[in-house]
Amino acid sequence: MGNARYKFWGWGRIGEGIAPPDRELLERQIHSQLGPGDGARLPPPLVDEIALAPSRLAIPRSLAHALTADPEERLIHSYGKSYPDSVRAFAREFHRPPDLVAFPQTEAEVVAVLDHADSVNAAVIPFGGGSSVVGGVECSVPDRYAGVVSLDLKGLGRVLEVDATSRAARIQAGILGPALEAGLKPHGLTLRHFPQSFEYSTLGGWIATRSGGHFATLFTHIDDLVESTRVVTPRGISESRRLPGSGAGPSPDRLFLGSEGILGVITEAWMRLQATPTFRAGTAVRFTDWDEAVNAVRTIAQAGLYPANCRLVDGAELRMLGAGDGSHHALMLAFENADHPVTEPMRRALDIAAGFGGRWDSPAAATDGHRDGDAGAWRSAFIRAPFLREEFTALGVMYDTFETAITWDRFPAFHSSVMEATRRAIREVTGEDGIVTCRFTHVYPDGPAPYYSFVCRARRGSELDQWRQVKHAASEALLAAGGTITHHHAVGRDHRPWYDRQRPEPFAIALRAAKAALDPKGLLNPGVLLDPT
Repeated sequence: MGNARYKFWGWGRIGEGIAPPDRELLERQIHSQLGPGDGARLPPPLVDEIALAPSRLAIPRSLAHALTADPEERLIHSYGKSYPDSVRAFAREFHRPPDLVAFPQTEAEVVAVLDHADSVNAAVIPFGGGSSVVGGVECSVPDRYAGVVSLDLKGLGRVLEVDATSRAARIQAGILGPALEAGLKPHGLTLRHFPQSFEYSTLGGWIATRSGGHFATLFTHIDDLVESTRVVTPRGISESRRLPGSGAGPSPDRLFLGSEGILGVITEAWMRLQATPTFRAGTAVRFTDWDEAVNAVRTIAQAGLYPANCRLVDGAELRMLGAGDGSHHALMLAFENADHPVTEPMRRALDIAAGFGGRWDSPAAATDGHRDGDAGAWRSAFIRAPFLREEFTALGVMYDTFETAITWDRFPAFHSSVMEATRRAIREVTGEDGIVTCRFTHVYPDGPAPYYSFVCRARRGSELDQWRQVKHAASEALLAAGGTITHHHAVGRDHRPWYDRQRPEPFAIALRAAKAALDPKGLLNPGVLLDPT
């Protein structure tokens, strides 16, 4: 069934993770920054240790090849990859697994699974790579449903057609990031969308959650790359016309972008591509003053230079990840292009940075500048970061992130408010200071997307309650200060209380009407974005 060797308690596949020497180094760093813990490392759970409730749904003979009640698959599809997901997994708590997991290989089988779910009143949770960190794939639905089917789309995992003239491709929604890029590489093309979850997330998941890629400016969200979509809804198939642009009323693609599986199941999309870059330059710029660093990033973002990477990382995060000693902040700056050298835009960006006190060591024009010094150390830490959550959970450490966006004029007050609220909540909940850090994942001419991380000791058995209190305080602060509850992690179930307050009520009415029209029985991902009705 394809997923059997994925971890059901952590990131990636079984056997992947932090190497033993790095694990020992991580433990030393935790002890030096947070103090000694109060318990031994928890071992990861085993399938045989978990008593799953029996499946409430029978498998019809016509779908025996596409549906399974295999215990390990049900565990894999129970949770995403958030901190509370990790805590529950290590506690061996899987109270609401899916009753069945579906692995359709064709769009017709997607239709058949939805038809069967409709006939037995089963909720359907679309599942791409399962990398949600906001409760987006969790099977927590009201008791009025007869059961839950997790609909795993990875069987729809091919690049179907490439239009090299228009630089676009028709791609199935269940394709994982590496397979997508491998399918485009022979054509000299790339989607150039690399979220941190790239290896374990799918095109359909990116579209359904309005994913943000690694590149910090210009085409940052998947929205910018969607040319048309094909979506299976309970009311029929919706397929938009392939066009470079259109002013013909509201965009049908925009209806499904960010819909998180509540309106239909994305099965394929035409995506806008780019030529594979051949010219690159990168370096890390150090700043001793945070405010000056922020002003440098704002000036670069407003200069029309469009760097591929323009991530400002504060000193606390550099130190926490072992990429610095905390004495400076670092701007990870990089340019790339498929058509012409990037020496000039890099030179101008460094001139701007120098004007705000920035300094750097690596040769800025070097192709591998992003792999050297501070940039290389942070890049390595960034790549391994998803594996840290299971390590922290095993050691009794609360580690989570939240991200947002705000305009430049409001950022200083916003940042101060959010940092203080999060630190205060950690002190109140744990009695200790913990660590709160910030980096910019994306920057726009009108504002940054700050990404916050917090780390602190957690009390065994009280982790979820403590996490909820810190999460609540941080979310209240960022919404009160004018930010968005999420920039690219989606809403899921975790962000619902704040999303409900952020969206305009007339839009909420329209969204409910769309849900009622396309999914009249409310079977698709109930509880995400809207209350089940």
